[in-house]
Amino acid sequence: MKRPALWNTRWVRIGLAVLVALVLVLAPWNLDPATNQALARIGVFAVAVLGLNVIMGYTGQVSLGQIFFLGLGAYVTAYGVNEGWNVALVFVLAVLIPGVAGYVVALAAARLGGLAIAMVTIALPIIGVPLAKRLADWTGGSQGTSARFTSAPDWFGSDLDDIWQYYIVLAIAAVVFVLVTNLVRGKFGRALAIVKENEAVASSMGISPYRYKVMAFTIAAMIGGVSGFLYMVVVQYTSPETLAFHHSISLLASMVIGGAGSIIGSLIGGAYYVLVPNVTNEIDATLTSLIQGAILLIVLFVLPGGIASLPRVVRRLARKRGTQSPTQQ
Repeated sequence: MKRPALWNTRWVRIGLAVLVALVLVLAPWNLDPATNQALARIGVFAVAVLGLNVIMGYTGQVSLGQIFFLGLGAYVTAYGVNEGWNVALVFVLAVLIPGVAGYVVALAAARLGGLAIAMVTIALPIIGVPLAKRLADWTGGSQGTSARFTSAPDWFGSDLDDIWQYYIVLAIAAVVFVLVTNLVRGKFGRALAIVKENEAVASSMGISPYRYKVMAFTIAAMIGGVSGFLYMVVVQYTSPETLAFHHSISLLASMVIGGAGSIIGSLIGGAYYVLVPNVTNEIDATLTSLIQGAILLIVLFVLPGGIASLPRVVRRLARKRGTQSPTQQ
């Protein structure tokens, strides 16, 4: 009887998960504020990429407007904080309002396919930017709006605000990732996979492609709202630039490079979104777009499944080499 690989044993996986959790919880106490800020931002955009993965990676719908839901969640959060609303209420509204907007868009967009749905979602940031500028009473207009979200409690230490923000991001992002992981690995996720593979087969099995595509789009919009809430926790400022279309393209590139249809890929995508532009700017700011485009092309050609697929590719190559060796001998 073949023994399972060490990685596939349950206790090893649980042990690794506990170890990673401990590292994430304890790390900020030994890092400088700039690094903690970068980690918190990675958490924010990992959630944003996760939302995009739900709609594109797991359902196969093309969405180029995910940044709109992040921006909408950020504006709702900023408005609620400035009005002095309860933080829990602000969080709920920052999730629900983008969710309702996503549901309305999905009712029309889910009937479309291919380039048509891409065109619909492109319109979201294109409409969102001028709308944010015109609704100055709520959004601050072109100047944007800031919000002092929260500060560390007295017992935590007033000099540790960056750690306080980091822990808010870590806690909420962990809950979102666990929920989405359970969602895509359960019955709902299997239905999404069938819809993505072949809508005609899904219909023949009693699965409504339209219904599941609307639900996936709405869930992705709600996750976008969560990332907008976290964005305000960390950055504490938003403007029409937050909704700009090029940010949507950057999110899409991050998802592809991290790994479409992959939970780990969403984390890698979040790290790519935050860290790589800083590195390329350090090399040469005028070559940032060129370098990032080259990275995207290399990953697409070498690892079509994204960086998250690297271990799987290595194992396949190792098995292939193992089966060829006896023949060669």
